[in-house]
Amino acid sequence: FSYQYTEEEARKLGVVGWVKNTSQGTVTGQVQGPEDKVNAMKSWLSKVGSPSSRIDRTNFSNEKEIPKLDFSGFSTRY
Repeated sequence: FSYQYTEEEARKLGVVGWVKNTSQGTVTGQVQGPEDKVNAMKSWLSKVGSPSSRIDRTNFSNEKEIPKLDFSGFSTRY
């Protein structure tokens, strides 16, 4: 899974957070930002993704309002 496209999309939309491959062959992560921008990123992750990825399903959980962002950018974790 190539994160270059995910990081570019996050920067373009103006959201922050991180993504990471799991040992189960899935992707996990966290996205923070204004609600409309987070929703746009969720839509991109659900429907588009990186060119080499296959999206079988997406699951978004632990959604909540936060007083401030925990991240200053968007990164890939290994």
